Amino acid sequence: MKIKLLISICLVAALSIQAQQKVIQLYPGAAPGSESWNWDEKQNDSNMSKTEVVYNVSHPSLTVFPADPATANGTAIVICPGGGFHMLSINSEGNDVAKWLAKRGVTCFVLRYRLMHSVTDDPVKELMGGLTGDIKKFNESVAPVVALATADAMNAMTYVRQHAADYGIKTDKIGIIGFSAGGTLAEAVAFGYNADSKPNFAAPIYAYVPDAQSTEVPKDAPPMFLVAASDDQLHLVPSSLLLYSKWQQAGKPAELHLYVHGGHGFGMRKQNIPTDNWIDRFGDWLQQLGFIAPLKAAPQDWPNLARFAADNSKVQAPAAGEKRVVFMGNSITEGWLRLDPDYFGSKPYINRGISGQTTPQMLLRFRPDVIDLHPKAVVILAGTNDIAGNTGPETLETIMGNIASMAELAKAHNIKVVLSSVLPAFDYPWRPGQQPAEKIVALNAMIKDYAAKNGCIYLDYWTAMADARKGLPANLSGDGVHPTIAGYKVMEPLAEKAIADALK
Repeated sequence: MKIKLLISICLVAALSIQAQQKVIQLYPGAAPGSESWNWDEKQNDSNMSKTEVVYNVSHPSLTVFPADPATANGTAIVICPGGGFHMLSINSEGNDVAKWLAKRGVTCFVLRYRLMHSVTDDPVKELMGGLTGDIKKFNESVAPVVALATADAMNAMTYVRQHAADYGIKTDKIGIIGFSAGGTLAEAVAFGYNADSKPNFAAPIYAYVPDAQSTEVPKDAPPMFLVAASDDQLHLVPSSLLLYSKWQQAGKPAELHLYVHGGHGFGMRKQNIPTDNWIDRFGDWLQQLGFIAPLKAAPQDWPNLARFAADNSKVQAPAAGEKRVVFMGNSITEGWLRLDPDYFGSKPYINRGISGQTTPQMLLRFRPDVIDLHPKAVVILAGTNDIAGNTGPETLETIMGNIASMAELAKAHNIKVVLSSVLPAFDYPWRPGQQPAEKIVALNAMIKDYAAKNGCIYLDYWTAMADARKGLPANLSGDGVHPTIAGYKVMEPLAEKAIADALK
């Protein structure tokens, strides 16, 4: 009986998921050209990159993200995630893009196209092995799959156009966007379409253009939108420049955004640098060409009060004897929970870190995110984004004033205060040239002095983590600002001692 009930529950859950997201098989049977492929599609995040990837696609499909009915405008787009033809970065270069565009009224079709066969469950590692080896041999090995995947992209465009009426789509408002390897498909479609597969706009994002591919621009070529970062680790900027130049020479509309920083594969990932906003520029471009309508002004939530509103409503009153602690901070605090969830899960600790935030934003949300949760103590880690100028210029005195205001609000509500030093940083990758190292030293001296004079505990991360440059060393951080798990393991015993001292 229990087994039958479990099966029923699983079936209901599966049907519910399917009802929410329609999946279309691109071919009625085996895909032409790969009829002998007998491996099953897989998806995991237990790979070298620790991100959600899809691999071993042998039966191409389209996942439909319907346009928001409130903004639907008849535009549609096929989205091709990247992954070196070994995998698909299904969220940051697929589903997340679709969700953003669907809100703007675009019906989205995320394409899972054919890929190289992965013999392990870590396609990321297999891809990196190929890219760091003989690159000529690597390109030759993937070339047949590139041809199959290109056919999948062409057929995806054809499907959308032939079924436009089913989705409320206008046949002259169907485009394609692709990232990295998916960008190869997007630009290949822009060069080699037929009447059914022609895109009305194309957006190859940090795309790769194979040397063997024809680059003769069609007479009725669609407008093209291009994005790349100058520090692309795969050195693919020349491909974007080639496409832009070809479109310009042919007298076709093209827009190119080339960022200083961002690396390869940024997609919808947030790095607190200008590449975070590429999708907004894409929206502007679509709007200018008449594919989407202007976005209505949304209510502003500068301090991001909504971020934890639902979570805060679920927090119960502290149990008798509970020594609840709230960690208030920015991406360093937020990343702590992501990289070491056990540290927070095993204790009565609540993480209220928000990436990119400055002290005035934290001060505005201090009541709902700290005071109203009734902790015994609060650990405040703030200031580095202020020095970086994330929300505009601030003096050290202003930053210290905001930190002091948070401390005084806490003390007024009988909450013990732990004031953390700002972590060392030699430079900010999202805003280089700020020379933060000495500013952080000066701000930490102000925080330490305030703590000593006002009955707060000073938590000194800086001394334990700074290198000779007064920055964060590579063994504790991947970017010189945000700790790795090794960095958090240095911070945790220091935080524990400070919390214990505060709660004495």
